[in-house]
Amino acid sequence: MRKIIAIMWKDTLVRFSSGAEWLFFIILPVVFTFIIGGGFGDAPGSDNRIRLLVADEAKSPLAANLLAALEKSSTVRADILRRAQAESAFTDNKAAALLIIPAHFDTRLLLELRSQPNNLNGQAVARAVLAAAGEIGLATTIATNSLAEAERRRPFANAAARQEYFAASFAQAQTLLAATPRRLKITRPPTPRRPRPNPAAQASAGQLITWVIIPLLSLSALFAHERAAGTLRRLLITPTHPATLLFGTICGQVAMALVQMALLVLFGVFAMRLDWEQSLAALALMLLATALVGAALGTMLGTCIRTEGQANGLSIMLGMLMALLGGCWLPFELFPETVRAVVHILPTTWAMQGLMDILVRGQGVPGVWLEASVLLGYTAIFLAIGVWRFRYA
Repeated sequence: MRKIIAIMWKDTLVRFSSGAEWLFFIILPVVFTFIIGGGFGDAPGSDNRIRLLVADEAKSPLAANLLAALEKSSTVRADILRRAQAESAFTDNKAAALLIIPAHFDTRLLLELRSQPNNLNGQAVARAVLAAAGEIGLATTIATNSLAEAERRRPFANAAARQEYFAASFAQAQTLLAATPRRLKITRPPTPRRPRPNPAAQASAGQLITWVIIPLLSLSALFAHERAAGTLRRLLITPTHPATLLFGTICGQVAMALVQMALLVLFGVFAMRLDWEQSLAALALMLLATALVGAALGTMLGTCIRTEGQANGLSIMLGMLMALLGGCWLPFELFPETVRAVVHILPTTWAMQGLMDILVRGQGVPGVWLEASVLLGYTAIFLAIGVWRFRYA
């Protein structure tokens, strides 16, 4: 065990002998994850509805009811400002639409809505405002008719009594409309639903695999370097068994990969607000399986490649190609059906699928057991070939 720890420590010192290694170990992975993921995610509980600038010049009970209806909308978030501020923000393109409630706002519900040209959010805001105005308009119509009937039967003593009756009728109409049963029930045939694409989740999982798998494949360059420098030959003539050397080297690389993945996961949790912690057991299983398959593949390549330059070039090319085709850079949904079927031969495909099952679909250990098993199977195959070839390296 002491020899294994010594070998792991030696490989760590060799890898981080240059300060530039930190650039590839954590700085560039974090930067690429941040950029590709679209920046920091929304804070938990944040309001991500479309901003609607509102200039309320009426400040009447009817205008307040309209704003309350807008507040219940799942589409828009009303931001009430003075008219000059609202118009300035709209001119500066800080919101998709501007709603002006005029001072003479009455039961006719005359509103002014401005939207940015060629903006889909503006169209969505227009539909939300129409829905809110329609809700208020129906209640207003009912209250107006009730007021007219009550006044026909018995005139009101004064304007205050008339307004009080209208407000009570309006509130009762809203209550009854809210309790109205739906007359139309919409049913759809069951169809498989794909999860909503999440750029931040795609970037976090994809960049984690990309920046970890390439250094693990570079394990081949480590073997080539030690073989060319004669270090490997000198180690093998010591009492150190080849299996001990191989096991220590692989364990060192896997340990560094796990540390790197843990740091990227923490960045995803605290900076990008991603739910990596939904199932820690499943996450640990997938990270370990991913690190093992990368190290095993690097070991196999290391016994086949003769020079360090070849190993470095092949590791980067193969790692980037596997990341691209494995869905680490682009969502699987963008690939043709045939390509999606073929790329399941790649370990990166199974690693990406398992991590997305945890991050997006909330799967636990049973949900990622297949992906982890496939990765461990690849690990056994690559490692068996690497051990068999290592004797003649």
